[in-house]
Order: sequence, then structure tokens, then C-alpha cells
Amino acid sequence: MLTKALHSTGLRSWQMHGMSGAMIGLCISLWIRAKTVDQDERGNAERRALFVGLWPAMFWLIGDGLERQETRPASRRLLSRRS
Repeated sequence: MLTKALHSTGLRSWQMHGMSGAMIGLCISLWIRAKTVDQDERGNAERRALFVGLWPAMFWLIGDGLERQETRPASRRLLSRRS
């Protein structure tokens, strides 16, 4: 149901898969940045990088759900609209 709502707003699976890759890049850049700050702020910066590192899987799975919505047969989509 959520994927149907996301798909109807114009969100596509390739966008979410791309966001997943972007989150990996963001996590790596935050982790590298964490190594450049002083010792007092390093713990918080590392926790931020680890938190962002949890996001790629979520975006990838949302993309998979949207991909299933996109490849769904047209007859099933018509039936689901009627109900």
C-alpha cells in the first residue's frame, strides 16, 4: 500500500536505488570527516556516520518494492483500482 502511494506520487525504483548508493557515499564521507575532527567531537561524528550508514538498506528495499509495483501486470493494477 505504501509503495502504491509512493509510485503514484512519481517516485520510481531507480531513484531509490540511486539514493541508496548516495547514502553509502555520504556515510563514507562522514566517516572520513570524523577522522579529521579533534578527539572531543570524534565520537559524535562517528555515531553520525554509523547512523547514516543504516539508511542504504532502507532505500534499497523501498526501491525493490517500487520495482515490484512497476512490473506488476496491468490486469492486476486495473483490478486493484476498482476495489
